[in-house]
Amino acid sequence: EKPVRPMTELMTQAAAVAVTAALCAAVVRRGTPEIALVLVLAAGVWVLLSAAEGLNSVAALMEELAQLAGLDRTVVEPVFKTVVLSILTKLTGEVCRSAGEGGLASAVEIAGTVLALAAALPLVRGVMELMAEMLV
Repeated sequence: EKPVRPMTELMTQAAAVAVTAALCAAVVRRGTPEIALVLVLAAGVWVLLSAAEGLNSVAALMEELAQLAGLDRTVVEPVFKTVVLSILTKLTGEVCRSAGEGGLASAVEIAGTVLALAAALPLVRGVMELMAEMLV
């Protein structure tokens, strides 16, 4: 199994790539704004893929803690899904804004909110069932 790199090393690399891409995009944007957007998107994808390593560690810890606490997977899964949806919504909204599409960014944020609420429904249902059992 591949060892997880230290988070500070990952963040340092991500910051270096992001700053370099932003500076290059600022120079390129004057002549060809489309290429600047593609450059920034490519850097963003690289940064996110680097961060995925950390997300995997968090998911593994959440699962381990759930097992130790005796929680069913159906309790932890909606929390994880909601976090992932929030990250994707934020990222997509910012990309749309960078492309000058503020209206589309707002639509993405509304859709992300609705989907996050839908993903959390099993957790809400579980809490309601637990409360009903406690009252009876």
